[in-house]
Amino acid sequence: MVDRVILHCDMNSFYASVELLDHPELRHLPVAVCGDPESRHGVILAKNEAAKAYGVKTAETVWQARKKCPDLHLLAAHHDKYHHYSRLVNAIYERFTDLVEPFSVDESWLDVTNTLHLFHTDGKGLGDLIRQTVREELDLTISVGVSFNKIFAKMGSDYKKPDATTLISRENFQDLLWPLPITDLIFVGRAAAKTLGEYGIQTIGDLARFDENALVRLLGKQGSTLYSCATGTEHAPVIPARDMPPPKSVGNGLTFPRNLVGWEDLQGGISLLSDEVAARLRQLDMKCATVSIAVRDPNFKDISRQRGLSVPSYLAREIAQVAMALLRESWSSGAPVRALTVTAQNLLPADQAGEQLDLFAPQAAPQRQKVERLERTMDTIRGKYGREIISPARLKQNKGDTSLEEK
Repeated sequence: MVDRVILHCDMNSFYASVELLDHPELRHLPVAVCGDPESRHGVILAKNEAAKAYGVKTAETVWQARKKCPDLHLLAAHHDKYHHYSRLVNAIYERFTDLVEPFSVDESWLDVTNTLHLFHTDGKGLGDLIRQTVREELDLTISVGVSFNKIFAKMGSDYKKPDATTLISRENFQDLLWPLPITDLIFVGRAAAKTLGEYGIQTIGDLARFDENALVRLLGKQGSTLYSCATGTEHAPVIPARDMPPPKSVGNGLTFPRNLVGWEDLQGGISLLSDEVAARLRQLDMKCATVSIAVRDPNFKDISRQRGLSVPSYLAREIAQVAMALLRESWSSGAPVRALTVTAQNLLPADQAGEQLDLFAPQAAPQRQKVERLERTMDTIRGKYGREIISPARLKQNKGDTSLEEK
């Protein structure tokens, strides 16, 4: 059986690289992107290679980063730009294969097994060609991993950065990957790493040599998944976006640079999250029948609650109202909150989300349609001029207190 040829393409310092397209004079200087450049408590969202050399890290505060790098240049985040360039780079990938699976805004898998011969003689050469094309057309760089499965392809793109192509083959994967720490393997979080470490599993090689049945007893189904990832037997297909099933939920979570305390603080956080969730629902042309929240305190203790909506919705104000009601019922106003997540669940196509008319409030349906048109108009304006150009009033009022890191 002939091996597949899978590529994983990862944009290098994506947010920072996109911002630097408008600031070429800063390209070789230390630069970071953050939610609010004027706030010393703002959170670093991304950094370029020059800033990485100073030890600047994602999710640390601006003042922490500037202690390491006093000359750090800060740029505001523009998420619409990132989605725009994500679409452009994926369009380039689609010239080489119709099997392109976006993994995040800056990462995609490509299955080039059946199209490789049209462009190059081997996967590494094609990876170099795609890197060159992205660099010449968009002035951005990517790192490419080439392998016979998705997991090793992703690890290849992480292996050498920036602007590099790495081949992970059946002949070299044990030499290249097995000495790496277990936390370098996708799907291994802190909890799993701690459990595995108690049994002497410190590297990917240790995991590959461990008994699979014992791993299942330790970690359940995840144990078998991790074993297949470490041993190279993972064989999940590359699924293009057009063939992906519709999402079952849409959520947005934020870790705050300071704890939120009091209903006004919490309302600001809920409004911010609900606005983003609603916008994504409208983009998908779907409505939700259920809203859930997850709340984390400074001691990393979590609670979650959910509630059905009386009418399926993609309106930010209705999602926020239910989320806030859940929060008031389950949380003390004086208790600090480290992180919040709002999730829309039980999704259905917007044109199938019929509204049951209220005999006692016949004006409700036209009013709802008016608000829906208003929020879709906001989407159009944001798409043209940037997300920051227009926001609900409550978000504007709380902007100074919500320098946030998106999960």
